[in-house]
Amino acid sequence: MATMEDTTSTQGSAVLVTGATGRIGRAVVDQLTETGTPIRALVRRPESAATLPATVETVTGDLTVPESLDAALPGIDTVFLVWTAPPQTAPAVVDRLAAHAQRIVYLSAPHRTPHPFFQQPNPMAALHAEVERLIAATGVDSTIVRPGMFASNALSWWTAAIRADGVVRWPYGAAETAPVDDRDVAEVIAHILRDGGHAGGDHVLTGPESLTQADQVRVIGDALGRQLTFEEMSPDEFRRQAPEAARPAVDMLLAAWNAATGRPAYVTSTVSDLLGRPARTFHQWVTDHATSFTGDPHPTE
Repeated sequence: MATMEDTTSTQGSAVLVTGATGRIGRAVVDQLTETGTPIRALVRRPESAATLPATVETVTGDLTVPESLDAALPGIDTVFLVWTAPPQTAPAVVDRLAAHAQRIVYLSAPHRTPHPFFQQPNPMAALHAEVERLIAATGVDSTIVRPGMFASNALSWWTAAIRADGVVRWPYGAAETAPVDDRDVAEVIAHILRDGGHAGGDHVLTGPESLTQADQVRVIGDALGRQLTFEEMSPDEFRRQAPEAARPAVDMLLAAWNAATGRPAYVTSTVSDLLGRPARTFHQWVTDHATSFTGDPHPTE
């Protein structure tokens, strides 16, 4: 693993990737590595970078300590910003990034999208809106990427029930979303980071189809070759089962699902427009992650 202490970016301006060991950041690093793009990864803990490709330059820094980013910024042309901190230091961080980079690609959310699912007030939407405002105020070129509901949420939500008795108890089974494959999100971001264009771009990413939550459970069963059952749970019961720390997120989801019930999900063609191929379906995502649901390397045998 290269570090700033023993390596400098002599092969041209590098892309700074924040959140480089997270779900999307790591996938973006892998995409950029495959095309030989010079990468500098910002990590909070040096040991967390151990699994990154050996060609990736790593710098330790923390978004809550803006001055800790200074070592990561010389020679940077583009920043991929994933905000993973409280909002207090956002102004100082954005100012530092804009003083060095020519453009910022920001991972946000579809809070501006005119669909009731995305219009429910929540703290994360307010945070994203503020970071976007700060970026715009600097005058630096920027591109905003807004993924909708991630397909991978299904793993954290339903795996335990699928591994138990195959009965998924969940609220608002009729609520429709368009789950987007994490890999498609990462590929779009990597495409934008490699491409010199997209200044001012504002891209909402979704999967290619609107599916109710009950249908998503059915799709998982079809992909696994199992009969799964969806049982409606009341919102109050769902709220009572949630840990106290998760209540704000739970309330936001319940409001969004309630607002989305009875109308198709918001679906965009952005993934296919930018990548020149169809977006991955939810069934394809489940098939490719079958062992994560079952723990069995041969789930359909």
